[in-house]
Amino acid sequence: MHREAKKIDVAVIGELNVDIILNGIDGFPAIGKEILARDMSVTLGSSSAIFASNLSSLGAKVAFIGKVGNDNFARVVMTTLEKKHVNTSKIIKTDQFSTGATIVLNYDQDRANVTYPGAMNDLCLEDIDFKFLSAARHMHFSSCFLQPGIRADLISIFRQAKELGLTTSLDPQWDPEEKWVLPLEHLLPYVDVFLPNAQEFKFLTHSNSLGDGIRKLQQFAHYLIIKNGSEGALGWDGKSLIVQPAFLNEQVVDCIGAGDSFNAGFISEFIKGQPLKKCLESGALAGAVNTTRAGGTGAFENVEMIREIARDRFNHNL
Repeated sequence: MHREAKKIDVAVIGELNVDIILNGIDGFPAIGKEILARDMSVTLGSSSAIFASNLSSLGAKVAFIGKVGNDNFARVVMTTLEKKHVNTSKIIKTDQFSTGATIVLNYDQDRANVTYPGAMNDLCLEDIDFKFLSAARHMHFSSCFLQPGIRADLISIFRQAKELGLTTSLDPQWDPEEKWVLPLEHLLPYVDVFLPNAQEFKFLTHSNSLGDGIRKLQQFAHYLIIKNGSEGALGWDGKSLIVQPAFLNEQVVDCIGAGDSFNAGFISEFIKGQPLKKCLESGALAGAVNTTRAGGTGAFENVEMIREIARDRFNHNL
């Protein structure tokens, strides 16, 4: 299938859950004690879903492949994605598991998370419709450590995606077991854009510095994109390193989903064939826009809102 005939810009494979976000918390929980939060919200969670939702709001045609339970949380997930015009026809509903949920304890620009994986644990290679995937231009995968049912097949999935003519991206996200084992030497040749944050990158490459990690991967990686919060981001294209400063927000509401929004901004330009510098700039700006509203998708209601925030708060066009 020729690229111009593709019906989907980006197919996302990944985890699906809701976020139960607690704000205004009096201290940090301790065993045997109780503390209070002054605000709570239940919203779309998971790196993959926030990325898909926000990328769709930026104008891309997005589809999702994943698994949820058959419960109220699943309805939150499905309704929210469909409202953002994400194709949910390949999201599988199961009666065997509940939909996953993450309790987010939000503290200014940082947070502590507790996740119940639920149905995301059960997503496996057999659940992926590769004929459906072939209708996409690009495949994005996120949170491999939260999806044990599919993690061992990552190389196969990315290889098949490349054989189908797709470009690909991967955001590994945090490893709750903190073992940080991924077969990067065999996986990254099939990954066009690798999108970890700085801490994840150093753990995955067993490096003390970002430069050391890049040197370890540069022989078999393509684009290495390293997110570093208020320090901005780095982009390595195999030949040179580009430093992208952050668009700083002095009135941060929260940083939930900021990295996923960076991914959405980056990939929205990458699929258009834009230069790495433009992709990095768009990613950094989308990440900053994210911090102006609560939750991972609050600032991405539609493209008009996104552009207005980018222009008014950061004096930049997105």
